[in-house]
Amino acid sequence: MLPCAAASAGNADFRADIDRYRAAHESQIVGTLDELTHFPSVAADPAGISAAADYLVSALKARGFDARLLSAGPGTPPMVYGALGDSRALRTVVFYAHYDGQPVTPSQWRSDPFVPVMRALGPTGEWQDIDWRRVHGPFDPEWRLFGRAASDDKASIVAFLAAFDAVRAQQRRPSVNIRVAWEGEEEAGSPHLAQILEQNQALLQSDVWLIGDGPVHQSGQPMIYFGARGVMGLRLTLYGPVKALHDGHYGNWVPNPAAMAAELIAQMRDDDGNVLIPGFDDGVRALNPAELAAIRTLPPIDEALRQEFGIARSEGTQSWAASIMRPALNVRGLRSGQVGEEAANAIPVDAEVSLDFRLVPDQTVAGVQRAVEQFLRQKGWTLVNEPPDAAARLRAPRIARLQWESGYPALRSDMSSPVAQAIIATASRSAAGPVAVLPMMGGSVPLYLFAQRFNVPIIGLPIVNHDNNQHAANENLRLQNLWDGIDTYAGMIAQLHW
Repeated sequence: MLPCAAASAGNADFRADIDRYRAAHESQIVGTLDELTHFPSVAADPAGISAAADYLVSALKARGFDARLLSAGPGTPPMVYGALGDSRALRTVVFYAHYDGQPVTPSQWRSDPFVPVMRALGPTGEWQDIDWRRVHGPFDPEWRLFGRAASDDKASIVAFLAAFDAVRAQQRRPSVNIRVAWEGEEEAGSPHLAQILEQNQALLQSDVWLIGDGPVHQSGQPMIYFGARGVMGLRLTLYGPVKALHDGHYGNWVPNPAAMAAELIAQMRDDDGNVLIPGFDDGVRALNPAELAAIRTLPPIDEALRQEFGIARSEGTQSWAASIMRPALNVRGLRSGQVGEEAANAIPVDAEVSLDFRLVPDQTVAGVQRAVEQFLRQKGWTLVNEPPDAAARLRAPRIARLQWESGYPALRSDMSSPVAQAIIATASRSAAGPVAVLPMMGGSVPLYLFAQRFNVPIIGLPIVNHDNNQHAANENLRLQNLWDGIDTYAGMIAQLHW
């Protein structure tokens, strides 16, 4: 047998062994995810965060890890740290995920978001509850577990634990030294992450960070991504008259803040989503040939997404993948006056515009803020940090209050590095076929903190379904994505070499 054929056969045997282990332990694996999802580990519930962290430390210790909590101080959500080494392994890999979830509005959920429910899609297109504990035999891979953080990111944590168990059951040694870093406040903006990384730099030193966050490609194909866009937010308040005025008596004479907001948005971005603010895209790093080639080879999904989202067009002429490689100005919301039955024939007193900016390398938070403020001043706006008093209102014809949110820059790792190529190859073996390679995820994760502190490649290893209602009500995880994730993590644990 040729060496490559032998390697291929060996990989097939490895994957088959992992799948056999998973098939024999589906109830236990789903049970672990069910237990972990029961913890209300959201920023508003410190007790839930603490209980989930303790649970994960115990899970790692039970598997032989040196596990502990890393904290930035009393009352701050801890990072769950685990270490497992092998004297024969030459490389060290940090597996990152976060165990906290987005806040919930229970009334928007079909059931309690912290009492996970398994559901199957019924013949009429409705999700029907399944008592998975009473099921004998294989689980339907199309079933979905509904619960807050079931997919974002607790699925990645459970996939790692199950993959480790499967590798150990085969009496295989990990091919790398393993470090685990599971964060407890990613959904709250990671305010203490930089401090935790700084204080524990020696513990977290490695050759690469693998980020278990985000969905796979919309085609369903497993995916590796090499970065994420940065983000920053802005609350913009525009002021009109000090009291609402009859728009018949004063319309066309008293400036209308709702109309001013609409005009300003149109000046900031066009119908194709292009940002029109001078200097906004200063420093943007062009995609290199390898990144452009990766985008071209992604499975086509644009038409399927338009069907799924019920839209007849998309902004611009570029594909979805190409569009998320560029910076963006997104209007998160508008508020001015009233609508519907509460509408009144009146000029409103103010208008609020909520914006977020998605950044790409090498834009900076300071540079974008500077460009936006300079643009507003050039358009005749007087910028304030607090609500204007009567004197300011009489003095300035256009007043805008700016409330900037904290933000962070984007990151795009080198796709051609040896470790990057090894991870792509390992993921492809685990999937028994090619994986989608995305130069940069459209969403935002503070990957730059890892890169700044450790100066090693940061590479995304997502596993969950793209239609998981991430950050929304009825978040869910498709079981087949969990099964595929176990294969992927098992490969990274036992077959990654470079």
